[in-house]
Amino acid sequence: MMESNKLKELSGNDNFDTKEEKKLSASNRLSELRLILLGWRWPGKSLTGNSILGREEFRLERASEFSVKRDTERHGRKLTVVDTPGWFSAQTTPTAYQQEMARSLGMCPPGPHAFLLVVPVGMFTDTDRARIEENLVLFGEAVWRHTMVVFTWAEVLKNMPIERYIRRQGSALQWVLDKCKKRYHVINNDAFGEHTQVPQLIEKVEKMVAEEGGHFRPMTEEEKAQNQVTAEATDENSNPKEVKEKRELGARPKQNCSFSSVWTVDVESP
Repeated sequence: MMESNKLKELSGNDNFDTKEEKKLSASNRLSELRLILLGWRWPGKSLTGNSILGREEFRLERASEFSVKRDTERHGRKLTVVDTPGWFSAQTTPTAYQQEMARSLGMCPPGPHAFLLVVPVGMFTDTDRARIEENLVLFGEAVWRHTMVVFTWAEVLKNMPIERYIRRQGSALQWVLDKCKKRYHVINNDAFGEHTQVPQLIEKVEKMVAEEGGHFRPMTEEEKAQNQVTAEATDENSNPKEVKEKRELGARPKQNCSFSSVWTVDVESP
């Protein structure tokens, strides 16, 4: 019983094993699931994709600069997972990387069922929140209705419930979760292969698809044009010195970004 309660706390789903939810899960079941991974450059995004696929398909030793698609048959359905170039916490995402993120939509037609926003457990700052907003705006405001936060490296929390960790991170992380309608899941990246957290993630995605009336539909050309106008206006209002520094930095990761010390999260007993 204690083990079951702990699993519920970690998964962020208090009633996932009730009869009613099992019935809902069966009715929401999809024969195919298309997922796009979004997140930071190094800590856990590609590894999460490998956990979902059940084998090592995405290279971990070198961060990719391109979107990569992999397919498999698992958990009784076809799974398509697209891994995208990761962004840096302390600098604007290079345009080439954003173009690759946008290209991921065409790699899983007619559109992804979910965007999995991979957030490693650690100190979450307002700069991290700004990077998320900066990159998800590429897909339009509707992207938030199809986005689920996936917390990785949660094993460092030990006995701390994920809800407590979220509260301790304050308004920046809460803003992201509110935009996602508080949809989130937890995956321990030290477990690989068959473990219960992946089927639970799939069930949550299927429930989200049912609630939102289907998969994500890409922006129209009119919406893209409006986003471009907004982005250009933002650039014109930027500090010229700051823009120059960003151009000089290019695609080099900043050493002291917020998630560089993901293993040093302050943990208390609940």
